[in-house]
Parts: sequence; structure tokens; C-alpha cells
Amino acid sequence: MQSGLYIVGTPIGNLSDMSPRAIDVLKNVGLIAAEDTRVFGKLASHFDIKTPRISCHEHNERDVVPELIEKLQSGMSVAAVSDAGMPGISDPGFRLVRAARAAGIPVYVVPGPVAAISALVLSGFPTDRFTFCGFFDEKKLRDDNKIRHTIIYYESPNRVMNTIAALARVMPERQIAIVREITKIHEDAIIGYPADLMHIDAPRGEIVIVVAPAPDKKMTDDEIAGIVNDIAATSTKAAAADLARRAGISKKEAYRRMLDKGGADD
Repeated sequence: MQSGLYIVGTPIGNLSDMSPRAIDVLKNVGLIAAEDTRVFGKLASHFDIKTPRISCHEHNERDVVPELIEKLQSGMSVAAVSDAGMPGISDPGFRLVRAARAAGIPVYVVPGPVAAISALVLSGFPTDRFTFCGFFDEKKLRDDNKIRHTIIYYESPNRVMNTIAALARVMPERQIAIVREITKIHEDAIIGYPADLMHIDAPRGEIVIVVAPAPDKKMTDDEIAGIVNDIAATSTKAAAADLARRAGISKKEAYRRMLDKGGADD
């Protein structure tokens, strides 16, 4: 095995996505740096990978990376794997790659599945420009909304309903895709405007949220007035959310227009 650092992608669900090259590399390197050796142990057992391994995760990475660089400088071949997908994509890995580059150590990539890209393709939203923002952070949402092209987030199933509500407040005019359990039996994509998805059953499993680009062209005042007339019979708050979604305007602006129309508040 040629000495150097190998960044190895592993399946995000379906073990059949493990590439023959990935198996070959993991069997033949001198050491495997795994995010969680117990999680990797299941994969190793399935593919009969008996290579020695060491734990390298976000809590010990700063201490383990120098040790790995010493081994690499001595001529050892080392493979880095995360619990699933490509190391370095919201997982440990980039510090090790950066240190290896700085030390003049060869770095090789063994491509594998990436949940963010898989979800983007499944969403059907434009792929010519997109921004991956890592795990969802509501504090950054208004700044994220300045990104007018497709946005991708990772999210926990425990927080996803709160996240949908936050998107309904800040990005009501942008469709979202809740993509879950990618490559697994229950793979699913739920697509709609955030306000329409606030009352769905909470999705379970591994989740990626894809946000569609902001509308290129907002409606004219006459077109918005037509929607106002159409929905004015409902409560002002509910109607404002519907107006914002359908007209591509902010919820605040929609609420003002509904008050101007004379709708009754909740």
C-alpha cells in the first residue's frame, strides 16, 4: 500500500454502497482513524476488515492528529473514516487533511456517498448553485436567507419540527424538502412550503433539509391584492402566513396588507 493519508467515504445507510476500492484500501492500510471505533467495528465485521484502528473524533482530534502525522511521516499508510459518508463534511477529518498537507504528506480520496448531495438531488431543487450550511442554527437563519440559491442543512429528528416553524417565519416563500433515511428502506422526501409542513407527523431518522432558491420575481401589487381578497375570510394571522407563502413577500409585509384590508385578528 502506497504510504499516505486516505480519506475514505463509507455508506450512509445501505451497505451495498461500499465501493470495492474502499474495502481494498481499508484492508491494506497500516492503520484506520475512525470517528467511533465501535460504529466502524460493525462495518469492519461485515466486510472482514481486520486492520488496527484508532479513535479520532471532534473531542480528541487535536491530540490524535499529531500522533497520526508522525506515523504518516514514518511511512505508514493511514485511512480516515467517519461514522457514515465522507469524512470532513460536518464530521472530523479536515484538520487531519490540513495537517497532512502542511507536512507534505500525500493525501488521497476514496469517494463515497454524501448525505447533503444525495438530498439535494432527491429534492428536485436547482443544483447549479447551492450552499451547505452544516447543522441548522436558527440564530444564523436571517443571514442564511440572504443566500438566494439552494441551501442545505443537516438536522436532528428531535428538532426538525421547530426548524420547520423557524423556516416558516423567516423563509415562508421558499419551498423546503425534508429528506430522511437516505438509501435506507424508509427513504422519503416531503416537499412543500414550511407553513404547509408545520403540522405533519414529526419525521424520524437521519434528516437533511433542502431549501429552494428564493423567488426571482415577486408579484405585483394587483396580484397580491387578488390573493388578499381570496383569503380575507380567514383569520388575519393565518391569512398572512398564506399570503406570504403564495406571494413571495415577508410575513410582516403580508400581515400589514391583511390589516389594511380590514381582516379580523385571531
